[in-house]
Amino acid sequence: MGISRDTIHKKRLTGGKKRKWRKKRKYELGRQSSNTKIGNKRLSIIRVRGGNYKKRALSLESGNFSYLSLNITKKTKIISVVYNSTNNELVRTNTLVKGCIIQIESTPFKDIFQKRFVVDTEKQDINNDNSVNENLNNKNVHNKLEKKKDETFSIAAQISTGRLLARICSRPGQTGRIDGYILEGIELEFYLKKIQKKNQ
Repeated sequence: MGISRDTIHKKRLTGGKKRKWRKKRKYELGRQSSNTKIGNKRLSIIRVRGGNYKKRALSLESGNFSYLSLNITKKTKIISVVYNSTNNELVRTNTLVKGCIIQIESTPFKDIFQKRFVVDTEKQDINNDNSVNENLNNKNVHNKLEKKKDETFSIAAQISTGRLLARICSRPGQTGRIDGYILEGIELEFYLKKIQKKNQ
C-alpha cells in the first residue's frame, strides 16, 4: 500500500470527519525516511517529480557550522547526537535529522575564538578602569558585561573539552548535506539543562 502524505484522511480544523471523495494520488506518495547516520559520506540519488533529482544522505561525517555572533562558518567533524526533542531513539542510534542537537569538533573555531575574546576582555578591563563612576551608576551596562563574560566562559569551557554543541538546520535526508549553527546564550543554557535532565 505505500506511504501516503495526503490530508484527506485527516480531520477538519473543527474536529469533524472528512468524507473520502477520491482515491489516493501518485503526487501524494511518500518514501521511507533515510535515517542518516554518522559515518563515511554515502549519498543515494533519487528521481523525484518533474524529472528532478534529490540527494539523500545515508551517512555523513562532517558539515558546515556557523558561529553566528562572530559571523564565521567552518567545516567540522560530527562526533555524536546529544539531544532530540522528538524521540530518544534517534539519540541512541545517532540519527541526524533537522533540529537535533549534536556535538562537533571545536578545533576549526579554537584559534578564532581565542583571538577575538582575549581582545574583547582586555578592552572591557580598560573601559572599566577609565569610567568607574559611569559603570556604577549604569547597572544595565554592568549586567550586559557580566552576561557576555558568562557566555564566553561557557563556550570556552566547551572548547577546552574539544567539543561544541550545535543544532542542525538542514534536512540531510532531502539535501544530502548538513548545515547548522553553534549554540550560544539562552539557547545553549536551555539545551544544557535538557541534556542534564536526560542524563539523570
